[in-house]
Amino acid sequence: MGIDQLLVIGFIAIFSVASGLLKLLKPSGAFAAFFTGLSVWAGFGLKGLTLMGVFFLTSSLLSRYKSKVKEQLGEIHEKGSARDWAQVAANGGTAAFAGVANFISPDPVWLLVLAISLASANADTWASELGVLSKQQPISIKSCKRVPRGTSGAVSGFGTAASAAGSLLIALTALSLFGGNLVWVLFVFLFGLAGSLADTLLGAYFQAGFQCVRCNVHTEKMSHCSTPTKQVSGFSNMNNDAVNFISCFTVAILGMSLYNLL
Repeated sequence: MGIDQLLVIGFIAIFSVASGLLKLLKPSGAFAAFFTGLSVWAGFGLKGLTLMGVFFLTSSLLSRYKSKVKEQLGEIHEKGSARDWAQVAANGGTAAFAGVANFISPDPVWLLVLAISLASANADTWASELGVLSKQQPISIKSCKRVPRGTSGAVSGFGTAASAAGSLLIALTALSLFGGNLVWVLFVFLFGLAGSLADTLLGAYFQAGFQCVRCNVHTEKMSHCSTPTKQVSGFSNMNNDAVNFISCFTVAILGMSLYNLL
């Protein structure tokens, strides 16, 4: 192993540890981020690592943006802004898979999988982190009624615009790093946006929803007010991490398959 490779591995390790120290990641999240970064670098080099870095840095910064305003969402969301290993795997697992696949059997199609998965993750994160700041409450796609900000399976105009911007950023960054054509960029952008929409659909119809038996608040948590909550919707094993992973992986594979057909 050459000195350049050791330096890159050291950089990934330092970046992961620093993210943990800055409370962007929990210890388990920093550990998962290290191996995710290694996988992406192994398959796509420094350019792939840069693309993943754009997703991680923008999503982490947005999670801190107006954090005081978002504190009330702690009643709804299962987890806080510091990501654990499951959240890292949910958003970066498909990218890591693409990196390993491209390392073992190089093929341009794996770059498309990488880009779409990160565009989907970025689109969903931007929608979540910025959508909750909308002046109007979102509308549930299941009930077509307005629901509290941060509710899974709900959309707003501002959140949808943020989702499109997040996907477009990854598509354009991938273009600047790896090159490509308009069709390729359009594929990444549209499937990234589709991943965010798929996440919303899964969140509305399949993600487990709970209700506190004491204060009646609807939440993603299995415990609230120091008391176990009552499941009122979805499947018990389908939490937000599972929804994120399924949506990212599905649109990446669908995008790869359609691109190959065309």
